[in-house]
Amino acid sequence: MSLFIQHIEPSYKWGVWKMDETLDELLDMLPQQETYRQGMQCFSAEHRRLEWLSVRVLLFTLLGEEKEIAYRPSGKPYLADNTASISISHTRGYVSVIIGEPGKEVGIDIEQYGERVHKVAHKYMRTDEIVSSYQGTDTWSLLLHWSAKEVMFKCMNTPEVDFREHLHIFPFTVSEKGDFSAEEYRTPEQRKFHIHYILHQDFVLTWQTD
Repeated sequence: MSLFIQHIEPSYKWGVWKMDETLDELLDMLPQQETYRQGMQCFSAEHRRLEWLSVRVLLFTLLGEEKEIAYRPSGKPYLADNTASISISHTRGYVSVIIGEPGKEVGIDIEQYGERVHKVAHKYMRTDEIVSSYQGTDTWSLLLHWSAKEVMFKCMNTPEVDFREHLHIFPFTVSEKGDFSAEEYRTPEQRKFHIHYILHQDFVLTWQTD
């Protein structure tokens, strides 16, 4: 069983699933297997099928019951019965899901650890944001800034968001886990965010609850 991390709070819960099973092994973890077998046929690549099915296994594991995931025209996922809010993310080898109270926005993002983030940092890092060092590198800090802005974007439900111009991460010291503040400048409300995070040798995970 690959439920790598599970976190439960009174108003939300999230989990991370490490994708190291085969499709058949994942199907064995779900009821109504034929429904899922048909659902994953819309993907031709096996890794996309594994992602799709792993998300359903993780959701079933977190809730203890089956729920249908539907998608809005924008691509944003939601539960078809509207019994909870949901956000989904995936990176190489892992998927993550967060579940919150109905009507309250939640967001989650998982990013594989890697140096390539340095090549694109100029596209999303503001001049008033501070990159700090952790374990002798600033890669973790850059990944957290990117991941947190992905979470903010998911929670905003607003088009044409520029990650550099409209999203601001306030200074924080990187550690194995923690939280920090952020703010968006895209809407008149200029909503503030409280971003939580954890670091793992393979990835960073960030999330926000309304």
